[in-house]
Amino acid sequence: MAASMSVRAGGALRGLVARSPLFASSQGVQVTHKRWLNLQEYQSKKLMADHGVTVQRFFVAETAKDALKASNKLNAREIVLKAQILAGGRGKGVFSSGLKGGVHLTKDHNVVGKLAEQMLGYNLVTKQTVKEGVKVNKVMVAEALDIARETYLAILMDRACNGPVLVGSPQGGVDIEEVAATNPELIFKEEIDIFEGIKDSQALHMAENLGFKGPLQQQAADQIKKLYSLFLKVDATQIEVNPFGETPEGQVVCFDAKINFDDNAEFRQKEIFALDDTSENDPMETKAANYDLKYIGMDGNIACFVNGAGLAMATCDIIDLHGGKPANFLDLGGGVQESQVYQAFKLLSADPRVEAILVNIFGGIVNCAIIANGITKACRELELKVPLVVRLEGTNVHEAKRILNESGLPIMAASDLDDAAKKAVASVANK
Repeated sequence: MAASMSVRAGGALRGLVARSPLFASSQGVQVTHKRWLNLQEYQSKKLMADHGVTVQRFFVAETAKDALKASNKLNAREIVLKAQILAGGRGKGVFSSGLKGGVHLTKDHNVVGKLAEQMLGYNLVTKQTVKEGVKVNKVMVAEALDIARETYLAILMDRACNGPVLVGSPQGGVDIEEVAATNPELIFKEEIDIFEGIKDSQALHMAENLGFKGPLQQQAADQIKKLYSLFLKVDATQIEVNPFGETPEGQVVCFDAKINFDDNAEFRQKEIFALDDTSENDPMETKAANYDLKYIGMDGNIACFVNGAGLAMATCDIIDLHGGKPANFLDLGGGVQESQVYQAFKLLSADPRVEAILVNIFGGIVNCAIIANGITKACRELELKVPLVVRLEGTNVHEAKRILNESGLPIMAASDLDDAAKKAVASVANK
């Protein structure tokens, strides 16, 4: 039971360390990156096109009329219409309008407008969305290209190599983790010296390993170098192109790509981070991010107010162990200010599911006295109505406990995490 709770909590930590199974199993390459910035497909493709990378011609439309205009303007033999949401599985999704599939191919331009009418303004439900689906506000109208052959290409930061690494496979368009597990000999790697940059010989060697022949080999190498240039310019931690393919007409095209960015570079990538699409996020998660707080919603009734992801998951586990259910956890992180504590309580107390709040802080770089002052201020100004259990340890903890004890507020102090969890669970059971 407890183990499953930590798995659920850990799986939800999108803003924390993530590790790709492909690179954990392929020739010792390991990746660690944060995934805070969310870009829609059309945004990623525009970013690539702006840096000279070959992608399909496309337009973005917000109305059925504009979608039809875009289709006519492209004047392509075949058009692909894609609903723009962040969740995967669009092709097999279902719209609240009744339309099946978030990706449609057609050679009839007039059909584009009719399809867009059944997409725009309606919710699309896929295997990765919430039950009610996600509202589609934009569609991408693109030139459909035939793919003669599909390969896989990624550029990523690898800690083991202290720099960027090219990873590729001649088997693209499929689950690359499965290829790495079943045919590891088909995964190729080129380490890049961050100071020297990618060499022509490295790009050509990767193009050769991917199976490009004749003139296509040089064309693929040129695309690889442009992708690397993009990787550096936007402070990416990973660019994954799948498929990185060739057309029957002899063109190398990046058909689909995912770009992950280093959130620490936000200060110099303001234009890119301004593109962040938070429309599909939990509103509480978005509000928390405005105050540099990390919020993860769950399905219980005991709010967890902690500092650090590991402590957060341990808190969820021990609540679960004693028969309770976490409603969420809110991670303060380090360098917290009193105002953030106040905003955290404001967020937690606004959740109607929350019937108790458990504060579990281990003060290393966090000053427990700041936490205590924030707690007392929040309790008084927000007129907190639910039971509050507080466990504090670490920096300035004696002063923090004095502040809480002399506040005159109905705060239940806990001696350790086990005691805190028991008191929180009991406070809900006694209601």
